[in-house]
Amino acid sequence: MGSVKVTQLTKEFSGVQALKNVDLDIQEGEFFALLGPSGCGKTTTMRCIAGFEQPTSGIITIGQKEVNRIPPNQRNCGMVFQSYALFPHMNVFENVAYSLNIKQLNASNVAAKLPIYMRLLNRKLGRYPKAMEQKVMEILEYVELDKHAKRLTSELSGGQQQRVALARALIMEPAVLLMDEPLSNLDQKLRHSMRNTIRRIQQDLGITTIFVTHDQEEAMSMADRVAVMDSGEVKQIGTPIELYSRPSTPFIANFVGTSNVMKGTVVDTENGYSVVKGAGYVLKSTHRVDHKEVNVIVRPENINTFKPGTITSEATNIIEGKVLVSTYLGSIVRYDVQVDEYQLVVDTTFVPGEPILAEGEMIQLTIDPERVLLI
Repeated sequence: MGSVKVTQLTKEFSGVQALKNVDLDIQEGEFFALLGPSGCGKTTTMRCIAGFEQPTSGIITIGQKEVNRIPPNQRNCGMVFQSYALFPHMNVFENVAYSLNIKQLNASNVAAKLPIYMRLLNRKLGRYPKAMEQKVMEILEYVELDKHAKRLTSELSGGQQQRVALARALIMEPAVLLMDEPLSNLDQKLRHSMRNTIRRIQQDLGITTIFVTHDQEEAMSMADRVAVMDSGEVKQIGTPIELYSRPSTPFIANFVGTSNVMKGTVVDTENGYSVVKGAGYVLKSTHRVDHKEVNVIVRPENINTFKPGTITSEATNIIEGKVLVSTYLGSIVRYDVQVDEYQLVVDTTFVPGEPILAEGEMIQLTIDPERVLLI
């Protein structure tokens, strides 16, 4: 069983509380991401699950077993570190086989330890059992590195090294795979490729995976569910769609994607709409709240742009502003628009042949009431 449950987990370092009552319930076979800025506690949470840090308080359960007092090597967790932690003097095969050697070393009697020590010192001095060699080559083939088995890891690309680290963790057949920002050292194109590779392997094996990242694009594209953390606390847990469409706080709205956040007051209800007034705008929203003072959240792609005088009479939620910056980004044009005290980010689809509004031009914006979120 590869489910993981964390209950009221706290961790203090020299009187500083790094984790504050963290609760997680990760299902078997789930790809679960811990997302947040640097210093938010996500890596500390993972290290507590792995056993590399001892919690100040709280309970960690893997499967049906509480593991707080169980050492890391007995928790049946595989770990992929940010730095990969490969042995540069060993080739790819030896790096992946290392975990199996250590496992056999711990389980063997004195007489059986000698050939294992010989293998660890030099592959030529100690031969690998056929079953072990076959298992290593199978996992290398799975991560598409079987043809590089004899190469030193220092001779590999970053993406290949990352796959060696992944293979070394998977060969132990762990109940839970832990990955601590494994893509942060790769360039953008390679990160995209490795995201797909990791997700494919995780789905093929059905292994419970906990993935730590500060990159919201990684979390949103790979995870079944995401826990957003800040200042040692879990702020919201949900699917990528839930977090993006229904963030519970302005922090999450800004961290998971880009958002325009404006302060406002609910002044009325009209035909089922909440009417919100703020500096430079009056907006209708289909969302209802039980308090007057609200944060108005609008995603850049949910704002429509018009030149003054071109809006149809049926349009609602009209805002007027001035273009500060126009940025061509290929498929979209991004406008920074000044609306009273707010600087809104607006993304529009680029249409070849249509002019891009210049700095200083006036602009009118419309927003569908369903896309005006109130928090």
